[in-house]
Amino acid sequence: MEEENEQQKEKAAVAITGVSTRDVRFKNGEGDGTDAVHSEGTYGYSICCLHTNYECFEGSGLAFTLGRGNESVNAAIVELAEVLIGRDVEELMSMFGSVWHSISEHPTLRWLGPHKGHVHLALAAITNACFDLWAKVRGQPLWKLLLSLSTEALVNLCDFSFVDDVMSAEDAAQLIDEHRATRTEREVVIEEGYPGYDTSFGWLHYSDEQLEEKAQSAISRGFDAVKLKVGSKDTTRDVRRAKLVRGILGPDVRIMLDVNQQWSIAKGKRMWEELKEMNPFWLEEPTQPDDVFGHKDLMDYGIPVAVGEAIPNRVLFKNFMQAKACQFIQVDPTRTGGISECLVVALMSRKYGLPIAPHVGDMGQLSQHLVLFYHIALGTPKLFLEYIPHLANCFTYPAHVHDGVYETPRQPGASSDIVSDVGDFSENGLFDTEAHAHISTNK
Repeated sequence: MEEENEQQKEKAAVAITGVSTRDVRFKNGEGDGTDAVHSEGTYGYSICCLHTNYECFEGSGLAFTLGRGNESVNAAIVELAEVLIGRDVEELMSMFGSVWHSISEHPTLRWLGPHKGHVHLALAAITNACFDLWAKVRGQPLWKLLLSLSTEALVNLCDFSFVDDVMSAEDAAQLIDEHRATRTEREVVIEEGYPGYDTSFGWLHYSDEQLEEKAQSAISRGFDAVKLKVGSKDTTRDVRRAKLVRGILGPDVRIMLDVNQQWSIAKGKRMWEELKEMNPFWLEEPTQPDDVFGHKDLMDYGIPVAVGEAIPNRVLFKNFMQAKACQFIQVDPTRTGGISECLVVALMSRKYGLPIAPHVGDMGQLSQHLVLFYHIALGTPKLFLEYIPHLANCFTYPAHVHDGVYETPRQPGASSDIVSDVGDFSENGLFDTEAHAHISTNK
């Protein structure tokens, strides 16, 4: 016991001494990553790097982008994260919800959002870096750390402002406690792994021949669910491709259709009439992502709507849930304000009985931890997690999917470290150089 206490004291002494950023961009292969909006298939990250007084501990936090604009996000990271310098990691995370709220309500930078746009992406990167660093200091993978926390500690990670009419801190504590006794029934997922679905087979610019080849490959790799991009200007092509894929895969494979926000409400209904015979599992982002009542209209028409890729904050998610404007929640830790805000959205999703199937701007790296927590701690259905393999070689510990199932990550942290020699465009930072001269902006 004394040895354990000494170890905890040592961990509590880890303090944040500096913040730097990385601007990384990746050019995908021909056709990879293309959809009705994005024709070039470039992926990017604004990365927040938190440095400490121990060289062995560094937090890495991702915000997903398409490359251009990283400069703005990274500048905001440095501005917003300044308040973290000098903070003890354990003390910081014991009250992270309050810290998150304070940063999100920055008296001047808030004007550039609020709670959306590049300042909120910056907050996502900062938040995710804090959680990654904390898990590394604790020597645990993020999912295991979250599951080890008391109800009070979990609630303290969250900011319930502006959603407390449907999910207050007291409501969250009650929901967590209600599912604590039955956790062991769901912990089998740790050894079994979490189901995945393949997005990489169905990019918009793939030819029919590529679709057929990649569809068969997805099945041979163990996937029983896939996603196909639609929403092109040529609607007859969308319908033909959707029916082609259904014919290749047969009636039992779940096929999701992703419109990427391209249809009006009227067009969405017309397209559904042409597509519903191939039995889509869901229709993702059918229209403008802020249009709650438009999505509600489509739901009332009988369309199974999935949203989340472009929803930036918990308040808009709350509105979708209150309006019964969606059937599936795709909250993304690199699009909202990071892991902390995802926890709030997950709690609300559980209250409203909506399954979570995250959009993976993180390529599944962080989300593979979060879905384990959602399922075990909150009792959310074990649906599936999106899988996109194009950047696997860029991560220090890439997510592993075998026979269509995510293997449980075991390394300490949030699996968000990107190898040092890929895609760097620039770095900048802010450091307490007097106290910790060994840290430099060239780190």
